[in-house]
Amino acid sequence: MAAAAHGGDYLGRFVAETGWYNEIVLSAVAPGNWWRGLPHPVQSWLRNCVGGYLLYYISGFLWCFVIYYWKRHAYIPKDAIPTNEAMKKQIIVASKAMPFYCALPAVSEYMIESGWTRCFFNISEVGVPMYFINLALYLIFVEFGIYWMHRELHDIKPLYKYLHATHHIYNKENTLSPFAGLAFHPVDGILQAIPHVFALFIFPTHFRTHIALIFLEAVWTANIHDCIHGKVWPVMGAGYHTIHHTTYRHNYGHYTIWMDWMFGTLREPVDILKNE
Repeated sequence: MAAAAHGGDYLGRFVAETGWYNEIVLSAVAPGNWWRGLPHPVQSWLRNCVGGYLLYYISGFLWCFVIYYWKRHAYIPKDAIPTNEAMKKQIIVASKAMPFYCALPAVSEYMIESGWTRCFFNISEVGVPMYFINLALYLIFVEFGIYWMHRELHDIKPLYKYLHATHHIYNKENTLSPFAGLAFHPVDGILQAIPHVFALFIFPTHFRTHIALIFLEAVWTANIHDCIHGKVWPVMGAGYHTIHHTTYRHNYGHYTIWMDWMFGTLREPVDILKNE
């Protein structure tokens, strides 16, 4: 792999980087120094758990405060606002799954640190133009992978019954909320995120960009579950994804509508929001 070709000193930069992340996060939240004796991948998993929970709770509560209380009825009709009980159940499901979700970036970091992937450390190693070309290829691959993973989680009945159905109990506008974005069976959530890891073996990928994109998934999934149709083409916004939750057979895409358009599963959103 590309990173391995540079040798141990180069790979040590990845270890030093994730060690720095661990130091910042764990020294701030963990009492004492007990965590320092843990293996490096376990430290990274703990750090990812802290980051995952904080990102989920802070973004979710702020998002809900703005759209359901501060700007109440500005974006969503009164009868489409989820109950506190519905959001509480979503938070419980996501919170139980979070430690499993956070194992995926810990595993990807270990593979990067071991030189198994095509990750590079600095953008200057490939140049800015190639950085953006590789990033575009990475995102196209991830979009393709998530589309087909998501679609098969519907089409293969046992996968739907035992995994994906946990997420699809939220099937109306008044049961969806930003907190539903990570309310999955843990295996389901990992399967839908795993294209991010597969991409590392195919495309030269900037390490920090990969880590950022993994965690930005939490924000993106909150966005597509808030039922606010942003009407920004070709973005797979909440208007499209709400249709997915009500028809079960359309709009499997993640970032954009292009895969659904290419494979015949696109359905344009009706205006489910209050006319402005």
